[in-house]
Amino acid sequence: MGFKVTVDWHTSPAAEGEFNRDHQVKYGSGQSIEASSAPEYKGNEDKVNPEENLLAALSSCHMLTFLAIAHLKRLPVSTYSDNAIADLGKNDAGKIAVVKMTLNPEVVFAEGVEVSDETLAKIHEKAHANCFIANSLACEVEIKH
Repeated sequence: MGFKVTVDWHTSPAAEGEFNRDHQVKYGSGQSIEASSAPEYKGNEDKVNPEENLLAALSSCHMLTFLAIAHLKRLPVSTYSDNAIADLGKNDAGKIAVVKMTLNPEVVFAEGVEVSDETLAKIHEKAHANCFIANSLACEVEIKH
């Protein structure tokens, strides 16, 4: 199984001595987004940056894995929301990298479904251990719940 995205960039006006970092990302599903680098790296703050895309991939993967596990345990979820954070810093090689991502999922189970904090923690641990994206990352991933 493989996945595909197409990234398209074309030259366009920019400040003297600079280049425009705006581009388009087309996903294999047919969806596309307008992207740029982060504003701190001379990008457009109105567009999605690679760091946000990476964080979204982790958060989404963790959520989908969590929902699959909860479903298998017959623990129906009503809502799941995550306010995830990515921190840039220097890695062990001294290179700038995403050095930590923190997920802050809030899960509401269906009415009448009681889930202990211990069970919730175990589902998050199992979701993290089985998330394809988490298994592909070199940085620390923290899950607060």
